[in-house]
Amino acid sequence: MREAWRQLVDTARRTVADGLVVGTSGNVSVRVGEDTVLVTPSGVPYDRLGPDELCAVDLDGRRTAGALKPTSELPMHLAVYRNTAARAVVHTHAVHATAVSTLVDELPAVHYMVAALGGPVRVAPYATYGTEELATGMLAALAGRSACLLQNHGTLTYGADLDEAYDRTAQLEWMCRVWLAASSLPGRAPTLIPPDELRRVARKFQEYGQESTAPPSAPAG
Repeated sequence: MREAWRQLVDTARRTVADGLVVGTSGNVSVRVGEDTVLVTPSGVPYDRLGPDELCAVDLDGRRTAGALKPTSELPMHLAVYRNTAARAVVHTHAVHATAVSTLVDELPAVHYMVAALGGPVRVAPYATYGTEELATGMLAALAGRSACLLQNHGTLTYGADLDEAYDRTAQLEWMCRVWLAASSLPGRAPTLIPPDELRRVARKFQEYGQESTAPPSAPAG
């Protein structure tokens, strides 16, 4: 569990270093075994987190280790673990993704990497942070996807481990930046990748990389 906590803290600090969150916004969690979730605590800067700040809950949200209060967004994290095969969740307030969440109901297929997230990324309707209402809307937006946008709020992604969840977050922010740039030219609209091609790309991803590796979470070249 201590090693999983170290990896979680490293990932949380990376979200700050890469500009995906500011201050104590955003949160990260990882599932350990079947019933334990390690999660960043509420309101604690990531550079102050160490081995003694470990924060663990069960799938009902009851604290099982540590003295610190879990993130206020715990309902979202637990909803993902209860309803998907996720082993890690990353939530951020990434600038470009948050901007896109205020403009559209879905991030269009502006790049083929949306196929790695399950398809065009839906936007969950706005709800107060930390509420079951937000968690419910997020789950609907995640159906068939591994990422969603939260309206006027940010992003949520999940993966088989922290690296995959984080990479999906970074990819989503990059694609939102591309869409904003392509949409900014007056009188022009970005070309979009049709559904049939996205399905072909999704199949192609199954053979991407070296044997035994997961589908890509960074742009293929």
